[in-house]
This record gives sequence, structure tokens and C-alpha cells, in this order.
Amino acid sequence: MPEQSKRGRAQDRSKVAAGQKHEVAYEAQKTGASPAAVKKAVTTAGNSRTKVEAQLGKGSARKK
Repeated sequence: MPEQSKRGRAQDRSKVAAGQKHEVAYEAQKTGASPAAVKKAVTTAGNSRTKVEAQLGKGSARKK
């Protein structure tokens, strides 16, 4: 479990929070998809950023 600092929890940048407008907008701009398509991809593929980008057809989504 990550340490908690005075500034709060560490953010998990490997996930897309579909309920956060700014995260959906960022991912939409990054992939060239619409915000609705990003939300649908999160619903379909899960909230993993790599899987969402792969679902949206972004070519640079890397497998780990």
C-alpha cells in the first residue's frame, strides 16, 4: 500500500475515472475521440488507461 503524505493519497495515473469530467476530456483530446466514446470505452474495457486507449484505437497503447 502506498504511503500517505500530508498532501493526501497518491493519484493513480494508470486509470481513467469516467466520473471526472477533466479526465474524460483529457483522454478524449489525447486520443481524438469524443467524451461519450471515452465513457463507453471505460464501461466496456474497464478503467485501465492502456485498455481504454486500445479500445479507442490509439496506436501507441502499450501492452505490459
